[in-house]
Amino acid sequence: MMCSLSQLDVSRLDEVKAAEKKIGKMLLAYSCYETRPEELSETELREIQDLEKELGILLVAVKQ
Repeated sequence: MMCSLSQLDVSRLDEVKAAEKKIGKMLLAYSCYETRPEELSETELREIQDLEKELGILLVAVKQ
């Protein structure tokens, strides 16, 4: 399972903001989905790692 920050519509974002105000804490909304990791060759892995370093992000190869 993988999770990432949710893309909330305005009404859901308003609900989260109201909850933040009520409890006095910042909240992050995540959505999760099922994925399967892809097998990579050493060359593919190095290419992905180089791109991660260049962009300052984390990449995950998954099956489509």
